[in-house]
Amino acid sequence: MENNTKPLAHGFDVKAIRQAAANLDDGAVTDGYAADREAVINMLNDALATELVCVLRYKRHYYTVSGVGNGPIKAEFLEHAQQEQEHADSLAERIVQLNGSPNFNPATLTARSHAEYDDSDDVQAMIRSNLIAERVAIESYRQMIAAIGEKDPTTKALLVSIMAVEEEHADDMRDLLAH
Repeated sequence: MENNTKPLAHGFDVKAIRQAAANLDDGAVTDGYAADREAVINMLNDALATELVCVLRYKRHYYTVSGVGNGPIKAEFLEHAQQEQEHADSLAERIVQLNGSPNFNPATLTARSHAEYDDSDDVQAMIRSNLIAERVAIESYRQMIAAIGEKDPTTKALLVSIMAVEEEHADDMRDLLAH
């Protein structure tokens, strides 16, 4: 096999591409990974904690909301809980891809979360706390995306997609608050 180290016509660094075959234990993380991996893992673990707290808050609201006419609100809470769980799963998967360990420790969950848990009994208070949490999540994701920049396009794309859903959740809660 010929060892061709000259750049290809499109300017790719063939040597760097071939070097990616080394260090198989690093999985998806190649030498070309430009972000501070530990810092990204820490950010993602905080986001994971936030999503898990949001799952718990939405689940509590789903199970405790009552009253005539609150069926659609209850359904919205359940849908959001399921989507927040999907976000948590995606974040945990990305942490593992970056050779990190997802932190599911319940003892430190609320301390690491950007959003707060809420045990309101009033439907409007539930909606309000969910809207606040969604806005907090949106701003957290916005700051994480800015911090990562172009150094980790996979993580950036994941965070952008999660933030888009959080924005939909905020709109949903705002609409419910208006009723």
